[in-house]
Amino acid sequence: MSHLEKIIAWYSTLSPTSLPEIHALYAALATFKDPFNEVTGVAAIQQIFLHMFATTENPRFIVIDSFQQNQQAFLSWQFLFGLNGKTYTVNGGTHLRLNDQGQIIDHRDYWDPAEELWQKLPLIGAPVRWLRKKFSASQ
Repeated sequence: MSHLEKIIAWYSTLSPTSLPEIHALYAALATFKDPFNEVTGVAAIQQIFLHMFATTENPRFIVIDSFQQNQQAFLSWQFLFGLNGKTYTVNGGTHLRLNDQGQIIDHRDYWDPAEELWQKLPLIGAPVRWLRKKFSASQ
């Protein structure tokens, strides 16, 4: 199994029980960035996932596609989770840079929180949808 296949398998089955395996997949000083977080170090990255498990219901990742060239990889994925009894799906992508041992040294998630999350939430959803429509060229 390649390093990328191991990473994908881990994300596909990520749970509080499997979370400690993060130390084998990420380099000690790995960086992680998404629309809400920017941290350095495996402990800080692990904390992001602990927070995810504490604040969402049944979170899981489905890796749709992946490719790797040398020590870089890109994954397209869906993140499914529950919040207040409702299920949400977020579509996104991840750019990974790997070291010579195949560990992740840089993890960057790309997804649009306005489209994928905010416009679906009560209270702020309507203003976000209005703003998106206002700035759309296809009004």
